[in-house]
Amino acid sequence: MVRVFLTIAALLGGSAVGFGAFGAHALKERLSERSLEIFETAARYQMYHALALLLVGVLMSRSQVEETFLTASGWAFIVGVVLFCGSLYALSFSGINWLGAVAPLGGLALMVGWAAIAVAAWSYK
Repeated sequence: MVRVFLTIAALLGGSAVGFGAFGAHALKERLSERSLEIFETAARYQMYHALALLLVGVLMSRSQVEETFLTASGWAFIVGVVLFCGSLYALSFSGINWLGAVAPLGGLALMVGWAAIAVAAWSYK
């Protein structure tokens, strides 16, 4: 699991940098101000949670932390990024408003990820 989480964290982080640059340069003239804000929010949250997933991988590489909750946290972050950021990226390009209803599900998954880290930290040996 450590390799999986660290690899996905690196891919999410690198793509967040790319998306951020793409939004700042290529999309500035193509999207409305509101759509660009939505896109930038997605890139920002993707980077935050790429770093969080990296933390999960590093913590898992140490045997002193409860791995079950860290595994749950890692998967919650991955699902959260896909749902939250993915729906915001899609919304910014398409303008289909119902996509905004998917974002709270992703946000909930991200919060579950942070809660699972808290439980794992509490179980520190």
